[in-house]
Amino acid sequence: MTETEDVLVRVSGGIGRITLNRPKAINALNYDMVKVTAAALGEWAGDDSVRAVVVDGAGERGLCAGGDIVSIYHDARDGGTGSQDFWRDEYILNSAIGRYPKPYVALMDGIVMGGGVGIAAHGNVRVVTERSTIAMPEVGIGFVPDVGGTWLLSRAPGELGTHLALTTGRMTAGDAIALGFADHFVPSEALDKFVAALESGTVDEALAEFAQPAPESPLLAQRSWIDAAYSAPTVEEIVARLQTAEEPEARAAAEQILGKSPVALKVTLRSVRHARELGSLEEVLNEEYRVSLASLRSHDLVEGIRAQVVDKDRNPAWSPATLADVTDADVDAYFQPLGELELGLVAPEKETA
Repeated sequence: MTETEDVLVRVSGGIGRITLNRPKAINALNYDMVKVTAAALGEWAGDDSVRAVVVDGAGERGLCAGGDIVSIYHDARDGGTGSQDFWRDEYILNSAIGRYPKPYVALMDGIVMGGGVGIAAHGNVRVVTERSTIAMPEVGIGFVPDVGGTWLLSRAPGELGTHLALTTGRMTAGDAIALGFADHFVPSEALDKFVAALESGTVDEALAEFAQPAPESPLLAQRSWIDAAYSAPTVEEIVARLQTAEEPEARAAAEQILGKSPVALKVTLRSVRHARELGSLEEVLNEEYRVSLASLRSHDLVEGIRAQVVDKDRNPAWSPATLADVTDADVDAYFQPLGELELGLVAPEKETA
């Protein structure tokens, strides 16, 4: 099996192990990591000696902080197609994880953001710890939630997913379970013993021994004002409702939104709303691929990554500069068909409505 030093692949005790191994970058995904992970999962799917898969991240900081956005920055600035190829294979991997025929145990310890959510949160056994911090922070760099993130966000209770998408808010372990991004809570200090139990017994037995009741969800407790504000039809109206709400958290959310890319905000709202109407993860990934390729050609993705990661001045010059300046045509452009470049994923027939 192919391996790179950036991702470690092995089988132990009947468990296929995948460890993302770029700890200095909080295991941010590069193209080789996607390809090696996909190859391992494909091989193990038909291997009767592998009973389950465990995915984790090296180091103490987290499973995966997302995609390698510096590479995306250079690609977008130079008019390259490397990100187009990376996203295609990454989204195909996200679909494969969502349909994996064996237990796929994702250890979502520490930071899990962006592409890390795609690696973990489509699995069928998603474990969080007291250290988990989970987010889809794309609008902060002029991008739009992808890797099937809009599928998950759109299916969170009420408007909680919309709130997270537009503010780049972070979920705790309790939030992640309440919002459908995770399934089980295991204390971080017990993870090694939990994995050992997976090797010596079944997934259900390991969960019965080590999983604890989910912590409370701070986000779920705020659902009343979140639903009231984010049920509005436009980003402008959402912000207006937040600004006039009694809760200080609502007014803080308005300020968070107004600091993000205006066009990315409007595209994200449409993307999350439309994902609610689509019937499969594959359909959502197909649409996200259209949006991602349009983002690659946009001003704001390059500018957002420059401001946050390259120059780190935290002062992006968005264009259009305000929500009012973003037209319907600007938003429509992100959803146009790609012709022969379409991702073209198809859900299994038995899964479609």
